Amino acid sequence: MSASIQAIGTLEPATRDELKRLLNGLEAAALFACVLLDIWRWQHSHPYLWIAFLPVFAASHILHRDTIADLGLGRTNLGANAGLALPIMLALYIPMVIYGFASGRFHLFWPGPASGLYFLGYGSWCVCQQYLTQSYFHNRLMQAIRNRHVSSAVVALMFGAAHIPNPVLMVATTVAGFIFSEVFARYRNIWPLALAQTVGGFLIAALVPASVIHNMRVGPGYFFWGIH
Repeated sequence: MSASIQAIGTLEPATRDELKRLLNGLEAAALFACVLLDIWRWQHSHPYLWIAFLPVFAASHILHRDTIADLGLGRTNLGANAGLALPIMLALYIPMVIYGFASGRFHLFWPGPASGLYFLGYGSWCVCQQYLTQSYFHNRLMQAIRNRHVSSAVVALMFGAAHIPNPVLMVATTVAGFIFSEVFARYRNIWPLALAQTVGGFLIAALVPASVIHNMRVGPGYFFWGIH
């Protein structure tokens, strides 16, 4: 690795920049392929293999000298990100809530501890998804693709592809993925995005029949839903 970095350093600036962009794109593509393989195969044949990915992501952050602010994991841009992302999400979610009450799917009740724990658990999973999608993949793609709107579109397609073959989640995550990516490219912070995804996921799960959404399953699990 050090020899490769030294070799890159001897190139002309323009050539070095293009090579770095190419390597960043290849790195993101390779790790996204691993994510898809884990969804479709490894999580069933090797359920703990995902743990081996963690040092790979950590090593990438170290080699690229990513800071907490670069990854959007701190307080930097928190207010600006929330100020842009949450009103957009509210504009999408309020009609869903209205429809939920009008159709009789939603009912007012005081949530118990179990509901709170489930919300926290799903919210934590959404934080993990936003870290992978934005902090890692979008960061690398912004280093590989000059046009931020194009990188946002690519991230959105990747986010949607990770939810194949669930048709509802594919559409929802592709649309939300583009919005989240555009916000992240402007104000790097994942916390409001994770909150928006958590609320959106709850609304979709409550509004869409389980026979259609298969309890939010993706990959092979989507096809095995309901089989006992």
